[in-house]
Amino acid sequence: MKVRVIVTLKNGVLDPQGRAIHHALEGLGFEGVNDVRAGRVIELDVADSTSDAALDEMCAKLLANMVIENYRIEKAA
Repeated sequence: MKVRVIVTLKNGVLDPQGRAIHHALEGLGFEGVNDVRAGRVIELDVADSTSDAALDEMCAKLLANMVIENYRIEKAA
Protein backbone atom coordinates (compact mmCIF):
# COMPACT_ATOMS: atom_id res chain seq x y z
CA MET A 1 0.00 0.00 0.00
CA LYS A 2 1.31 3.45 -0.89
CA VAL A 3 1.08 6.02 1.90
CA ARG A 4 1.98 9.69 1.77
CA VAL A 5 2.74 11.60 4.98
CA ILE A 6 2.52 15.39 4.69
CA VAL A 7 4.41 17.19 7.45
CA THR A 8 3.87 20.91 8.04
CA LEU A 9 4.89 23.38 10.71
CA LYS A 10 2.28 24.26 13.30
CA ASN A 11 0.76 27.74 13.14
CA GLY A 12 2.88 30.25 15.00
CA VAL A 13 6.16 28.40 14.42
CA LEU A 14 8.68 30.50 12.51
CA ASP A 15 9.49 29.13 9.07
CA PRO A 16 12.88 30.43 7.85
CA GLN A 17 12.79 28.22 4.76
CA GLY A 18 9.36 29.57 3.84
CA ARG A 19 10.60 33.14 4.33
CA ALA A 20 13.61 32.46 2.08
CA ILE A 21 11.35 31.05 -0.64
CA HIS A 22 9.02 34.04 -0.33
CA HIS A 23 11.94 36.45 -0.60
CA ALA A 24 13.30 34.59 -3.65
CA LEU A 25 9.91 34.68 -5.38
CA GLU A 26 9.71 38.43 -4.81
CA GLY A 27 13.26 38.80 -6.15
CA LEU A 28 12.24 36.96 -9.31
CA GLY A 29 9.41 39.43 -9.83
CA PHE A 30 6.48 37.28 -8.74
CA GLU A 31 3.78 39.41 -7.13
CA GLY A 32 0.76 38.47 -5.06
CA VAL A 33 2.41 35.81 -2.89
CA ASN A 34 1.43 36.79 0.64
CA ASP A 35 3.13 34.01 2.60
CA VAL A 36 5.01 30.75 2.10
CA ARG A 37 5.12 27.79 4.48
CA ALA A 38 7.51 24.97 3.60
CA GLY A 39 6.90 21.37 4.60
CA ARG A 40 7.83 17.94 3.39
CA VAL A 41 6.25 14.86 1.88
CA ILE A 42 7.32 11.37 2.87
CA GLU A 43 6.18 8.47 0.70
CA LEU A 44 6.03 4.99 2.20
CA ASP A 45 5.30 1.63 0.64
CA VAL A 46 3.92 -0.50 3.48
CA ALA A 47 2.22 -3.86 3.76
CA ASP A 48 -1.55 -3.76 3.19
CA SER A 49 -1.97 -5.06 6.73
CA THR A 50 -0.29 -1.98 8.26
CA SER A 51 -2.80 -0.42 10.64
CA ASP A 52 -3.70 3.25 10.93
CA ALA A 53 -2.42 3.10 14.52
CA ALA A 54 0.98 1.87 13.32
CA LEU A 55 1.17 4.67 10.74
CA ASP A 56 0.29 7.22 13.43
CA GLU A 57 2.98 5.79 15.67
CA MET A 58 5.58 6.03 12.89
CA CYS A 59 4.73 9.69 12.44
CA ALA A 60 4.69 10.53 16.13
CA LYS A 61 7.94 8.72 16.90
CA LEU A 62 10.06 9.55 13.87
CA LEU A 63 8.56 11.25 10.85
CA ALA A 64 7.25 14.42 12.53
CA ASN A 65 8.47 16.53 15.42
CA MET A 66 5.24 16.68 17.40
CA VAL A 67 6.36 19.80 19.29
CA ILE A 68 6.48 22.02 16.20
CA GLU A 69 4.92 20.00 13.36
CA ASN A 70 1.58 18.56 12.29
CA TYR A 71 1.13 15.67 9.90
CA ARG A 72 -1.59 14.06 7.86
CA ILE A 73 -1.62 10.64 6.25
CA GLU A 74 -2.98 10.02 2.77
CA LYS A 75 -3.46 6.51 1.44
CA ALA A 76 -3.29 6.02 -2.32
CA ALA A 77 -6.57 4.89 -3.80
